[in-house]
Amino acid sequence: MFGEGPFGIARKGKASAMNGEPIDTSQPTTEIPGKSNKACTMGTPSLKDPCYVNAMIHFYRGEMGRTMIWRQRLDVTTTWAITSSTTIITVAFSFRDIPHIIFFFNLALVGIMLWIEARRFRYYHAFRGRVRMLESHFLMPMIAQSSGLLEGEWRRLVCEDLVLPYFKMSRFEAICVRLKRNYIYIFGVILLAWILKIFMHAKHGIYSLRDFSAAMRVAGLPPWMTELVFAGTVLSLLGMTCYAIRYVADEVSEFGTRNPLWKL
Repeated sequence: MFGEGPFGIARKGKASAMNGEPIDTSQPTTEIPGKSNKACTMGTPSLKDPCYVNAMIHFYRGEMGRTMIWRQRLDVTTTWAITSSTTIITVAFSFRDIPHIIFFFNLALVGIMLWIEARRFRYYHAFRGRVRMLESHFLMPMIAQSSGLLEGEWRRLVCEDLVLPYFKMSRFEAICVRLKRNYIYIFGVILLAWILKIFMHAKHGIYSLRDFSAAMRVAGLPPWMTELVFAGTVLSLLGMTCYAIRYVADEVSEFGTRNPLWKL
């Protein structure tokens, strides 16, 4: 005898609950109006299994939405870094008496923004990894209509990441990536403005390297300290940018295998 519970779930039982007898619910199935009453199995994944396909599609949409939220948070820190730098540069060039050491604090402020953005980028990159895994191993087999492409270790990797999420990129790599994509230009503008400030508002004319070194003196600090900070900043920025170019892959390839075919 069959009984039907809430939500259209048909249950196979020996007798109804009205008779006070136990009901066997060991084999639940779901009835979908207008469709065949096939049970959603937990066997081998197949592109012909509607339950598996629907679950994966909703999972993909959810992960895509989460990725977009973290992507938008990256733009916020970049915007604040640009806004603060623009304000400091404007104030520094508006008043001659403001010492050029203000650009050191500008570098420190933008460095803090870079640190925060690198942390956010690690979260973005972690969830983006799930999206790329689904695109490469689920959506691509659906487009190619090939169930054989579903095989592999990707399902185990996704399951492990769902149970215990982990970062796919170190903090140093995240800093290098954000530096290469955005912040190297912000730091470059700050350093250039620092040099222009020294030349434009120097107390004495600058005609040699010795004059330039003397102009870098600020508030009794020896010139070599300012020079060390300036040179160390330049070398660090160039080193981390070169590391990102050499060892960290971009999200999108610059040169595809069939670029001409995509031209509309």
